[in-house]
Amino acid sequence: MLDTKVEEASSTKTAPSPINLGSAAAAKIAELLEREGNPEYFLRVAVQPGGCSGLRYQLFFDDQPLDGDNVLTDGSVTVRVDRMSVPYLKGATVDWLEGLDQSGFTINNPNAAGSCACGDSFH
Repeated sequence: MLDTKVEEASSTKTAPSPINLGSAAAAKIAELLEREGNPEYFLRVAVQPGGCSGLRYQLFFDDQPLDGDNVLTDGSVTVRVDRMSVPYLKGATVDWLEGLDQSGFTINNPNAAGSCACGDSFH
C-alpha cells in the first residue's frame, strides 16, 4: 500500500482512510488522469443503488468536489469518496489488475456480504 494523506474535505482535521489504494491502481489512475489533461479531475469512488445484489460500485473521473468528501491523496493522485459511500467502503482496497484475459480496477471490500454472478454489484 502507498503512504497516503487522507482528510475530510469540509474540515482541516485528518480522518481515517475510507479506502486503501494499491500501488498499481495509483499508477494507473495517474496515467489516466494525465491522458485526460484536466488538472481539476480526480477519481471518485462511490456506492450507488442498483445491480442485481442491491449496490453497485461507481469509479469515474469528476471535477466537482462534494461537501463531506473524504479525500485520499498520493502525489498527483486524488481519490474522493462521498460521505454516504464511506460506510460501505470502509477498509476496501482499490487496485488495478492487468492480465491476459482481463484488466481493470478491482475493489476488495470486507463489508460486502456477497456479490452477483456478473461481479458488478454487491450487498
